[in-house]
Amino acid sequence: MKLILSDRPLDLTVKDPDQIKVIDLSGLNIHNCVGCFGCWTKTPGRCVIRDDAVTVYPLIAQSDGVIYVSRIKYGGYDTVMKTMLERAIPVQQAFIRLVDGETHHVQRAVALKQAVIIGYGAGGPEEQELFRRLVERNARNMNFTDFQVLFSSEEELEAAVRREAAKWDAS
Repeated sequence: MKLILSDRPLDLTVKDPDQIKVIDLSGLNIHNCVGCFGCWTKTPGRCVIRDDAVTVYPLIAQSDGVIYVSRIKYGGYDTVMKTMLERAIPVQQAFIRLVDGETHHVQRAVALKQAVIIGYGAGGPEEQELFRRLVERNARNMNFTDFQVLFSSEEELEAAVRREAAKWDAS
């Protein structure tokens, strides 16, 4: 399964909605993580907060291809995307593993992913580079086997997402 996760509505039509899911996070009810670690101790693999995030993070875990679409704010993901990514912590376990000399969480049945992260609204090259470094550092915990960071203007955003999604149809 492939997943397009966006922080804003996108006018996209996909050929096979069973194979490519498009989720507009801005239209969902997703609360902030409260840091209780209940998803690791009380209800392993499931967040104790009952909102729309509990339907999204399993899709992130199952997907082998992901396109993340986020406004860039201060060199990071904007609030909507960051909140969802923080709420996806149940797909990881509390246990730590070594990966190339670094510590990372053990994944809980998370598919290896090819990811494209499309950032829009960056203030300039410095903010783009900061965002690129953030994605690079997050890639191992997000189970990316390969990833690409692209930048777009708001006006060209939907066309950029369509181009990347079309590559899934071609493969």
